[in-house]
Amino acid sequence: MKFFNLFGVRNQKEPVKTEETVNGGELHHYSGMRVEVTDFDGCFLFVAKIQGLWKNTAELYQYSEMEIPEEGSEPLRVRIRGYSDHEKKAVYMEGVITPRDKHIWKTEELVVTKIGNDRAFFRLSTDLDATVTMFSGLEIGEKPCRMLNISVGGACISSECRYHEGDKFLLKVQLLEDRPISTMYCQVLRIVEREDGKYEYGCKFLELTEDDQEKITQNIFAAQLAERRKKIGAS
Repeated sequence: MKFFNLFGVRNQKEPVKTEETVNGGELHHYSGMRVEVTDFDGCFLFVAKIQGLWKNTAELYQYSEMEIPEEGSEPLRVRIRGYSDHEKKAVYMEGVITPRDKHIWKTEELVVTKIGNDRAFFRLSTDLDATVTMFSGLEIGEKPCRMLNISVGGACISSECRYHEGDKFLLKVQLLEDRPISTMYCQVLRIVEREDGKYEYGCKFLELTEDDQEKITQNIFAAQLAERRKKIGAS
């Protein structure tokens, strides 16, 4: 099965314009930006660096070494999302990608659809058993939690323990049964107190190397692919 066939038929839906939509002539500001690419069904495809921006064309240099079949693949309309250091905001684009050389994707019909203070990374819903390890404070030690979702930049967890904004801890979780446990150093950014007495914590990952980001990206992709295949098999 071709890679693009697994994620559905090319969507021809036109991008939605907003008041913050920018002209194609300003795209050069985003050259070198690290982006995540998803299809129009919201499925995560890969992480890349966007380069060679000119009018409504560019190239995506795929970071990940995940083996994605490229030869013979048809063009696919995608959503591209990243964070602009120039504007200090999340940037949303849409375009059509086709494979070029190995791990390089030609991008055409590129348009910026939105610039805003949104999350810059794709999040995968998970709801998995996990643990939090604190090294100081009232909740010192390893405590159970649930990881509700994960992205390259952070995760959301649910716990009965009371943590505080700015707290730092180790988060351990096994995204897939056949993969080793992932360990991420995190900091609490947001806290939501639920009616059932539990807390939800929005956390960002700290001190990640490029290798760490690559491993998280691959695990997110593999977990999503396994879930999608499970759904296809059940239908």
